[in-house]
Amino acid sequence: MNAKVFTRSAVAIAIAAALSAGYVAGHRDVPAPEVITAAQAAMMPAEAAAKTGIPDFSGLVETYGPAVVNISAKHEVKRTAMRNSGARQLPIDPSDPFYQFFKRFYGGVPGQGGGNGGDGGDGGGDDGGQADTPSTSLGSGFVLSADGYILTNAHVVDGANVVTVKLTDKREFKAKVVGADKQSDVAVLKIDAKDLPTVKIGDPRQSKVGQWVVAIGSPYGFDNTVTSGIISAKSRTLPDENYTPFIQTDVPVNPGNSGGPLFNMQGEVIGINSMIYSRTGGFQGLSFAIPIDEAIKVKDDLVKTGHVSRGRLGVAVQSMNQTLANSFGMDKPHGALVSSVDADGPAAKAGLKPGDVILSVNGQAIDDSTVLPSVIAGIKPGTKADLQVWRDKSTKNVTATIGALGDKKVASADTPEAQTQGRLGVAVRPLTPEEKSSGSVDHGLVVEQAGGAAANAGIQQGDVILAVNGRPVTSADQLKKMIADAGNSIALLIQRDNAQIFVPVDLG
Repeated sequence: MNAKVFTRSAVAIAIAAALSAGYVAGHRDVPAPEVITAAQAAMMPAEAAAKTGIPDFSGLVETYGPAVVNISAKHEVKRTAMRNSGARQLPIDPSDPFYQFFKRFYGGVPGQGGGNGGDGGDGGGDDGGQADTPSTSLGSGFVLSADGYILTNAHVVDGANVVTVKLTDKREFKAKVVGADKQSDVAVLKIDAKDLPTVKIGDPRQSKVGQWVVAIGSPYGFDNTVTSGIISAKSRTLPDENYTPFIQTDVPVNPGNSGGPLFNMQGEVIGINSMIYSRTGGFQGLSFAIPIDEAIKVKDDLVKTGHVSRGRLGVAVQSMNQTLANSFGMDKPHGALVSSVDADGPAAKAGLKPGDVILSVNGQAIDDSTVLPSVIAGIKPGTKADLQVWRDKSTKNVTATIGALGDKKVASADTPEAQTQGRLGVAVRPLTPEEKSSGSVDHGLVVEQAGGAAANAGIQQGDVILAVNGRPVTSADQLKKMIADAGNSIALLIQRDNAQIFVPVDLG
């Protein structure tokens, strides 16, 4: 199936032999492009560097390449020995595009000459059962301090019982996993070494879309491989990754690059290469890096306490568009629209309610709902946060005491599927006593049929209309009057499948 997937760039493999291949490419005699060094590029304006030509990354690699390490993490996985079968289970899904690649180099077939390596005892393969077979995932990392602290991805070392770090000078060390945070996909390792080469940490907030960046890592186990590209976008929010505003690049990143550094042209690390967006499992021009400032916050918590503390506001939010902005009397769509508030949560105690639009937190502008989760998560639980919200066509200041994130979401950024096109066109009925007593809703109108503008906006049979432009609805007559008095657009707050969302409706 040719499905789009976000793929962590470390792939579990277990190969005993190194793979090498030679490629010969023809070329024509063409003038060599004018190049500049990384040091020169750092001293030149961006416009001048662009006119000069493609930069030379050799100085950067020579200086900071030795601080990039190869990480090998051994895992225990279950292997099923099937009766009368020489099949050997790889630690990778058979549907994965790289399955055949790894199968070829995984080793011999059990039952033929005693098998390969540790499978000699399974020769013949006649008895069914299970056995533990070690597998290895390869990844990358980089040295933060000369005394051996290393940063990598959590998924590189997830479930590993032996982690080995190899330096560019061929020395190898057994590493201790100081801590790993799956939410951010950041892990901290420690090796017993001194005077190690280290990287220089930069500020990803100062980076710009279009600037050159360089990745160093171990794709497919090829140590210290260098690739380059540009920053394609910033503050990307990916599915199931609520708390990380990723840096998107077009730098070639492949399995084994996970955990490696992303450098700017000044030789500063601005990100950790973490995942790719791909139809095939291989690089297709979309790679994503965790901003290094976010990773350092996680690292500090892991080193100090062994776990990461995140703030929680207790709201669900969605993005604004022009129709919603018009409905709430805003000049342009910006901020995070609150669609629901957790009962007894920090937001509820602060007086936030559905229909509020959060414009800023502690002075930091919230341009889109995708920004809010990471901002709130970065606030220490128990501290007060000053929120500026848009309510009743004016701004108001609200102070909330941030809670601690447990199993609940900080502030989920759920984008409604309904899309607006182009007067309401619904048949509604009041809630029955049973529906009210169920606890999910205590007021509203149930949609029995939807057509016209409502259908165009995605309103469906079974939706419960709770409010129009933030004003609660309790009867069909009230709804009719609200629609008659409305302008060309409204925002309906509806309940659907135990979730509340605002749906913009263009009345025309």
